[in-house]
Amino acid sequence: MVPSVVPSVVPSVVPSPAPSPAASASAAATDDGPAAAGPLGGRFDERFLRRLEALTLAARRTTAGQHRGGRRSRRLGAGLEFADHRDYAAGDDIRHLDWNLYGRLGRLALRRYEEDQDLSIDLLVDASASMAFGVPPKLDLALQLAAALAYIGLANLDRVAPTAFGAETSSLPPARGKGRILPILRFLDAVTPTGRTSLAAAVAGRLARRSERRGLAILISDFYDAAGARAALEVIRRHRLQAVAIQVSAPDELAPILRGDLTLRDAETGEERELTVSPKVLAACARRHTAMLRELESYCRTQAIPCFTTSSAEPFEAVVLRMFRTGGLLR
Repeated sequence: MVPSVVPSVVPSVVPSPAPSPAASASAAATDDGPAAAGPLGGRFDERFLRRLEALTLAARRTTAGQHRGGRRSRRLGAGLEFADHRDYAAGDDIRHLDWNLYGRLGRLALRRYEEDQDLSIDLLVDASASMAFGVPPKLDLALQLAAALAYIGLANLDRVAPTAFGAETSSLPPARGKGRILPILRFLDAVTPTGRTSLAAAVAGRLARRSERRGLAILISDFYDAAGARAALEVIRRHRLQAVAIQVSAPDELAPILRGDLTLRDAETGEERELTVSPKVLAACARRHTAMLRELESYCRTQAIPCFTTSSAEPFEAVVLRMFRTGGLLR
């Protein structure tokens, strides 16, 4: 078999993408509806569900004391959390008068409250061919992270919508409540790494159909895009959403082990290149990869975008808990 590579960012050998174990048993979801129903299997099983439940409890303990459990919008309505006072005007409902304030200061004022509002979370997963690389593949960790964040969001009564970008874009409509995790897991389990995608165009297409004005857009990718990570994250910011970037690398990209004369093939374009891999070439490869990560982190820091980098070999529970410990996620 001819090795393949993603030379647009860093030369790394990528095996031909293997189909998901669930691909033959579960059809991928489309923009029209969820994946076909069926028992859990493949990447996600009953044991995985138990791990998600334990992870949710651990995440809550991790963030206890950092912020209040409920989310409140800046809209004023009929919630329970006091916001401020407003002077009484003729015609106002006297049931909202603050009689204690009137007794102390003789001032007629209405109590105003913050309105409870759930959060809308878009989970945007890069499923292009480059995500097949790694042992384990980068896409496996990306989908596990999406599943974990979906479960935590659903447990918080937020609305969660997963989307996968590959040769084609597939997505599920927003769901709410823990009972909706099974369709999301089936959807994610059917995702396979295929084709080439422009992250910015794919993100723009998904967010153009988004009706909610408030929420998070979490982009999980290796960011091996000719336009770079900035273009896709700028699209999220233009939609006035809180962006979160999760960059996944493979162990062999962090420390390549290639040697000798090789024919390298781009996993997404099919372009081939003859290359003699020497220690000097490997060092240059490592420098380019490090530079890419630093550029991503620098951009995110200047734009106040939470940014997390990880290896596909890192357990997804550890990655998620690290996100909560550092803050800026699902808050």
